[in-house]
Amino acid sequence: MVFVRTTPPRPVDVTAVFPELAPLARPAIRLHPRPGSPSVGESSVGGPLLWPAEEPWPHCEASHLHVDSGFRQSPADVRLKRRMQARWHHDHNGRGTTAEEAAVKERNAAMLAERFAVGPPPADCPVPMLPVAQLYLRDIPLVRPPGQADLLQVLWCPYDHDPHHKPSTALFWRSAAAVVDILATPPEPYEVNDDGYLPEPCVLAPEAITEYPNSLDLSPQMLRMVEDWSRWQAAGVDVDGSEHADCPRDFYDVHLADAPGWKVGGWPPWGRTDPNPRYCTVCDVQMVPLLTIASREWDGGDGHSWAPYEDQAAANAAGHCCGQSPSRPTKVEVGSTDNMQIYICPTSPEHPHTDLIQ
Repeated sequence: MVFVRTTPPRPVDVTAVFPELAPLARPAIRLHPRPGSPSVGESSVGGPLLWPAEEPWPHCEASHLHVDSGFRQSPADVRLKRRMQARWHHDHNGRGTTAEEAAVKERNAAMLAERFAVGPPPADCPVPMLPVAQLYLRDIPLVRPPGQADLLQVLWCPYDHDPHHKPSTALFWRSAAAVVDILATPPEPYEVNDDGYLPEPCVLAPEAITEYPNSLDLSPQMLRMVEDWSRWQAAGVDVDGSEHADCPRDFYDVHLADAPGWKVGGWPPWGRTDPNPRYCTVCDVQMVPLLTIASREWDGGDGHSWAPYEDQAAANAAGHCCGQSPSRPTKVEVGSTDNMQIYICPTSPEHPHTDLIQ
């Protein structure tokens, strides 16, 4: 089933107020992931991958200490918990456990007993990685794969890794037509460090938009320009009625700059750090944003303006409960500032990529 998500127009045409920002416009594609049952032939977040049966499944070779980190659950347990929470959200009078859930619980418990009997794997045992995103060129033209490839696959290790104590990622480019026999049952990790490291399977509704840089990415001269209310007033913006009347820079960042949520291309969001250019370790070219992995599809308060038309009612509704929030369809949690940015080399996407938590 095809579904659509549409970003509302920005409250102000940024280039009408600041024509100087027009050259800084960048194309982006908001992915709008929503829970579903994607197939290997579809673009998805957290869905099954079109993975060749003859190709080894990627494993993380780093050392992983399987100790009590306050959260120690298998992927199967996390999925069961989510199913129960979704049911509770729709029926607060039917909390309990259904017969089907009890059967799954029993099966998971048997698997857990087997795991404990054997004991956790050694710290140096490779960990199977989890699917994060699969993006077909036909759906997401901004991925710009190398050569004849038309598919990008992103996986990560669901354990904390230095220096940001977040999952480490791996990228794979391939030609979909070259995959004949598909791996039916990929291996899964022993456990996940955090339930936010297990993406919920989601279908996508790609939407092309135009973005402008966060104020932290502006030159000092342009930043002073954005902070000058007289420029806003001259363009007819109702500054007196704005809750950002004391700080036009906040109005720009919240409503007019980079879009929140999962996206390809565009400008990176900033929060935890100031802008930090990334350079290719092979050719020393400055890398560009490829994929933003986000905990939230829109932010609270004023950030609701980025919620698609189709989600506005849910975005403004109160009383989200039982672990269900429309702004977190993927169930991913990647940090206090909500974003992980993957960068690639613009001259050769096959060069090593870099991650940055923002």
